[in-house]
Amino acid sequence: MSRPRRIAVGLAVLAVAGCAAAPPVPAPVAAPQAESTSPKPDPLPVTPLPVPEVVIVQAPPAPAAPQASPPPSSPTQVATVQPMLASPVSEEDQQALALLADLQRYVVEPGEDLKRELTAAAAALARTRSDANRIRVAMLLTLPAAGPPDDARALTLLEPLMAKNSNGPVSPLKQIAAVIYGQIAERTRIIKEEQKRTAAAQEKLDALRAVERSLYLERSRNAGGGGGGGGGGGTGR
Repeated sequence: MSRPRRIAVGLAVLAVAGCAAAPPVPAPVAAPQAESTSPKPDPLPVTPLPVPEVVIVQAPPAPAAPQASPPPSSPTQVATVQPMLASPVSEEDQQALALLADLQRYVVEPGEDLKRELTAAAAALARTRSDANRIRVAMLLTLPAAGPPDDARALTLLEPLMAKNSNGPVSPLKQIAAVIYGQIAERTRIIKEEQKRTAAAQEKLDALRAVERSLYLERSRNAGGGGGGGGGGGTGR
């Protein structure tokens, strides 16, 4: 291509490029009403994020504090509660407990210790004739290891306790005395019945011996008389 021709082609290209690049036109301002009536674009899909599971751990309940007892409302209430908390033991109850401990000890003590116990209990009874001393001596009098049993004296010592307060409430000492008195009385009754049976048997035995003796004497007399008569007849011949 010749030079003039190339210049012409270049000028033609520049002209076409100038026509193509037109000046910018300002964008038209849309009316508000037209904008509200125009359809809205579809919203983009939103993918929900996974929410971690929440675990609620409950702490164990704290132990309840001990509740203090309410103070008494009046002095009268204090006086009513104190006897219920600690009831005093009477002197007679203390004597009964001590007596029961002594009676339990007497069962396992050897004979020499029981003899000393009987001597000491008799001396205490001579000084103070109390119900406990009477029961203690009566119990020792029934034990063969303490000496020859004396049931009659033991019953004599216990009889005043059996007759005392017969219509009133039964005291602990009287209950113990009643048990011992009943045992001694029952044993005395059995011994008396055995003695009666033994005496009756002895009487029967003595009667049989008397009959046997009388029969023996009768036979002896008969035998002696017959022998004398026979001797006399022989001499006459």
